[in-house]
Amino acid sequence: MELPFAESWKIKMIEPIRKSTREEREEWLKEAGYNMFQLKAEQVYIDLITDSGTGAMSDRQWAGMMLGDESYAGATSYYNMKDMVTRIAGFEYVLPTHQGRAAENVLFSCLVKDGDVCPGNSHFDTTKGHIESRKAVALDCTIDEAKDTQLEIPFKGNVDIKKLEDALIKYGDHIPFIIVTITNNTAGGQPVSMQNLKEVRALADKYSKKVLFDSARFAENAYFIKMREDGYKNKTIKEICIEMFINADAMTMSAKKDAIVNMGGFIATRLKSWYDMAKVKGIAYEGFITYGGMNGRDMNALAIGLDENTEFDNLESRIKQVEYLGKKLDEYGIPYQRPAGGHAIFVDAAKVLTHVPKEQFPAQTLTVELYLEAGIRGCEIGYILADRDPVTRENRFNGLDLLRLAIPRRVYTDNHMNVVAAALKNIFDRRESITKGVEIVWEADLLRHFTVKLEKIK
Repeated sequence: MELPFAESWKIKMIEPIRKSTREEREEWLKEAGYNMFQLKAEQVYIDLITDSGTGAMSDRQWAGMMLGDESYAGATSYYNMKDMVTRIAGFEYVLPTHQGRAAENVLFSCLVKDGDVCPGNSHFDTTKGHIESRKAVALDCTIDEAKDTQLEIPFKGNVDIKKLEDALIKYGDHIPFIIVTITNNTAGGQPVSMQNLKEVRALADKYSKKVLFDSARFAENAYFIKMREDGYKNKTIKEICIEMFINADAMTMSAKKDAIVNMGGFIATRLKSWYDMAKVKGIAYEGFITYGGMNGRDMNALAIGLDENTEFDNLESRIKQVEYLGKKLDEYGIPYQRPAGGHAIFVDAAKVLTHVPKEQFPAQTLTVELYLEAGIRGCEIGYILADRDPVTRENRFNGLDLLRLAIPRRVYTDNHMNVVAAALKNIFDRRESITKGVEIVWEADLLRHFTVKLEKIK
């Protein structure tokens, strides 16, 4: 008999979570303006709003924190982190920041200006926000297949090479860099193939452009390359990572994802000119170049997390749990972005709440329903997150409208996933009765989904 799959770790410490009544949740959600980001953590039973900074660190990471060097300049913890980044990604220059969006802010302050165009594959919210706030354009060049949530292809996060070349020809000198997000979060945690990365690199070289990787989940991307792409099954994750990053000139990273720390990030590059520009902005925005807004203890934990999470067993345990939730939804016929992504299941709200018009934000409505049903907090990756067009100020309804269930690393058991699936089934079974969604009563000009206030339409 073949042995069933089991995680490559055991539990050493637990944290209690509280169940609530529907009446309590209705009141809490109303007070929060029907915005999941405005709920208190104690009001949530199973928290899948993000996998960023919410993972459970290992015993080695906790031990490393006790050895953190908190020196202002030249801390050994910085060099531990720098050496690990260089070992895994091959970049010589490493600049710490307190998280991924800080890395974007520092680097884009140097590189992006009014009128620029930054082509890539489905820029995530902060990436798009940092580009558009500088009056530049975040141009999506993702393959069209990513928009068909029921289509199963192995690398749905790929850059469309023809779209990219068309952009390079059209915008020329207005393109400061090409950005590739690995994995492609907005498209459903979908990976980018090694072949596609090589094609992007070749095109960048042809038009004398630099390539930047948004690398929050690069290790998960490497896992999918190993499992799905010809020629990689016998390579280690670390070998695949080095090969991936050969195709980039620089990376930004939120280490709160694949390095499994609660806070931290960095810029890494092989371009001394980029590093020299960024370190000046980094000192102004984040801190000195050997701490950049991070504690020494966190840099130690980050280095160890990168080492551990570029090993196959860790990644397999994590991604298998995402697959497990996907299989439960398959049993109930609930549509999601297929195949299951690396860090989350993205439920296709437009296919579930077919009677809720797009102007009433189906994915946010489904997010609200899931919280009311069982105290489960998800995140809308759809029309609200897309923000308004900077020029026309119209809502952008041209993308997918998804409920993201982002699973923190090493935090929940499969029993929790069973609860999530059962709650979604209950909503799916009564979906015909859900005909009204939510409306915006207040919103910010940028990254509105974090602070937007909503009301249920009666």
